[in-house]
Parts: sequence; structure tokens; C-alpha cells
Amino acid sequence: MVSHLPFKWSVRIYFEDTDSGGVVYHSNYLKFMERARTEWLRSLHLNQADLKKKDKIMFVVANVNIDYKKAARFNDELDIETSLDKIGASKVDLTQNIMKNSELYTSAKVSIACIHSETFKPQRIPKLIKQQMEIL
Repeated sequence: MVSHLPFKWSVRIYFEDTDSGGVVYHSNYLKFMERARTEWLRSLHLNQADLKKKDKIMFVVANVNIDYKKAARFNDELDIETSLDKIGASKVDLTQNIMKNSELYTSAKVSIACIHSETFKPQRIPKLIKQQMEIL
């Protein structure tokens, strides 16, 4: 088990993110988590376009287990915390928590698979990339 400080990224809730009741639509939490994972990779100087072109790899969601605890609403500012749990040969396990003022709103366990960008078959995560992910 890897224990590092979580990577934090913030998002403001816009009207377009909500349903007719002014509550964040359930699938939008997944979008916020996706953006936070992208920003986590950027913070590690890992550009997904370069990984696809130069290294011939992509990271794709293999599994998500999500728990909705509390509803976020229009104009809320949320913090998405991404924590690395485990890195395997071709899989990365993360915990992503969505918080408002340190209160947990949504929690997810996300498994990301490394695949070859042309064949879409599982691919080993390159050693240097694993090392970069383990930095935080």
C-alpha cells in the first residue's frame, strides 16, 4: 500500500452541472474525478497526448465503485482529492474523495488500466512513469 498526501484539485459547480432541482447530477461527479486524475498526471509532468503518441500507452478506467454521501449544489466549490493506493504491473488503484469544506460528499475507488494505444490490450506501465506516480 502506497501512502502519500492526496493531490487536490478544485471545481466550482455551474448551473449546467445540476439537475432541475439544483443538485449536481450523479454522473457529473465522475467528470469531476476524471478531470482531477488528468490534473494529477499533469502535476507529475505526464501529458496524456504524449503518452499516447510517444509511449503508445493510454490510461483508461477499468472499474469504479462510487458512494454518494451528500448532494452538492449550484455554486458550491468542491475539492477533489486523488490518492494513490497501489500500482501494479498494468493497473493503478486510486481513491478519489469529493469534499466541501473538509466534509465528504462523494467517495470512489477507481482502477485505471494501462493499455496499448493501438491494440487496446493491457500494457505494462513503463518503469519511469511508475516512478513519477510514486513521487507524491
